[in-house]
This record gives sequence, C-alpha cells and structure tokens, in this order.
Amino acid sequence: MTRERATSLKDVATAAGVSVTTVSRLLNGSLELPVETKQRIETAIQKLNYEPNPHARRLSRGRSDTIGLVVPDIANPFFATLVSAVEGEADRRGLALSLYATLNRTGREIAYLRLLDRNHVDGLVFVTNHPDDGELASLINQTGKVIVVDEDVPGASVPKLFCDNELGGYLAGKHLAEHGHRRVLYIGGPQEMISTRRRFHGLQKAMTERATGKVELFRYEGDYTAEFGRAAAKRFLDEGMPATAIFASSDEIAIGLIEVLRAQGVSIPEGVSVVGFDDVGPLHLFSPPLTAIRQPVRAIGQRALALLLETNWQQPEATHAEELLPVEIVVRSSVAPPSKQ
Repeated sequence: MTRERATSLKDVATAAGVSVTTVSRLLNGSLELPVETKQRIETAIQKLNYEPNPHARRLSRGRSDTIGLVVPDIANPFFATLVSAVEGEADRRGLALSLYATLNRTGREIAYLRLLDRNHVDGLVFVTNHPDDGELASLINQTGKVIVVDEDVPGASVPKLFCDNELGGYLAGKHLAEHGHRRVLYIGGPQEMISTRRRFHGLQKAMTERATGKVELFRYEGDYTAEFGRAAAKRFLDEGMPATAIFASSDEIAIGLIEVLRAQGVSIPEGVSVVGFDDVGPLHLFSPPLTAIRQPVRAIGQRALALLLETNWQQPEATHAEELLPVEIVVRSSVAPPSKQ
C-alpha cells in the first residue's frame, strides 16, 4: 500500500502560478498581495487541501513560539509547583513550554542556555540553586532574553525575580522573638547565595529589634536538601542543642531536620521550636503542623513568564531590574516559648 504524498508549498505555488516565496510570505503575514493573486493562492490551498507546517512557519518568522524553563530538579515540590505555574501561564498565552532539568549542574545549565543561540526557544526562565563562579553570568549576558528567577546569578544583567527573602527572615525572627526565643539556629544554603544572606539578615534584624536580652544566632550552611537537614540535625544534637529554636530555610531542610529530631526523641515545640521556609509541601499535616514562611510560588512562575514577554530586549540598559514578590508567615503549632534559655 502506497502512502499518498502530502501537498507541498511548491504544489500550491505551481497551481496558483506564483513563486514558493510568495506563498510562504503570504502565509507568515509578511507580504501584502493584490486581491486577485491572494485569491488564486487561497483557492489552490483549498483545492489541494494544503496544511501549513506550523514549525516551519514559526521558524520563517524568526521565532519558535516556545519558551524554555530551566530548573534544578523536578522532583522537589517547590520546583514542581513553579513548573506547573509557568506551564499554565504559557498555555494561557498560546505558547509551548520546553522543560529542562539540570540536576543543579553547571554543565547542563550552560548547555540549555545555548539553546537560545540556536533558536530552539524564544527565551528562557532560568532557575539555578548553587553559587556561580561567573561562567553562567557571562553566558546569560551574551545570550540575552533570560529571566533569572528564585536565586540570583550575580553579574547577570537581565531582569531578576525573587521572593522577598529578607522579609521572610524578618517574619521568622519576629515570630520567634515574640515567643521569647533569644538563641536561634539558622540552617540555610551557602553564604554566596542571595537567599541565604537575605534570609539570615532578616532573621538577625528581627531578633535584634524584637528580642529582649542577649541574642545569640548560630548558623549552619549547606544546601537546600533533606539530606543536609538530617546532617544539620545530627550536628545540632552533637553540639548539645545550643539553640532553643531553629529557622530551617527550606521545606526540604525542615523535613530532614524533623526526621532526625523525632527519631532521637526531641519533641517539637517542647524540646525545640522550628520555623520552615517555602510552605509548598503539606506542612500542615506534620505532627505538630509546621509554622513556615510561605513563598508565592505560583505567582512567581506566572510573573516570570509575563516578565520575559514584557521586557523590551532591544534596550539592554532597561533589563537590570530586580523584582520582589511578598511572602507571609503561616502560623501553625511548631513554635512555643523556650523551656529554658
């Protein structure tokens, strides 16, 4: 059985008595033709049952109508929620979304950034979760049409969209100070990351302003994973529990932390109070339900795509803005006054 050949652009051009280029430019909207010529082409298209190749049409216009989203990990609930929000916004705008998971590795991030140079996508929403030595920033600046989201890439001169990390730290510190805590452990990412610095600075500011008596802040730095949360909990126990409260700077850290504390018989909040950050996972189902700083993850995803499309990429000097979205504290049952200071 022979397969019937699909009608080509050349078939339409021959039937209409015009060039292939004329038909192509008419279809992609870049050419105005006399009414009679246009009608001949449209009649040929109808008679031959020609169906334009949408991918070819997009390329002929110099765009793919596809946005790239680069994230470190799609298993993490935070990034999964972000992906869902960007996908929904892309669908609402009639755009396709290509998802690239980097495993938080620089080499994979660089490979995906280069997709923009090859016209595979019209722009990138870029999320990293580790410090940069300058390589990513340099490539982002060369590439353009990139929105940096959630975590900073210092030196990248493109629009950036973050949650208000410092406000989050401040709300956590204020809540702990109001419950009488003066010795607090902060567990976060590397010092080089903007989220770590700003959340700690907010915590420090609130404790200084709100706590009564001498304030002591302790700090463990690692990464935003449950594995690091478990390691931090073991260190906390080995050091004799030097703080009466812990501010865990991500859901994943909090999950690992609580797992170890519970296994070792440390009750929350009687033994130690805990505040988390992100509030993407089902923290309300914990025992006790975990108080946390809530990021507006869905709003971040929606705004990231809007920002990518709204930016005037012809004026690079106008693309250095940093936009912050507000956070809030969701008070549950994991914080109580310290049993001792």
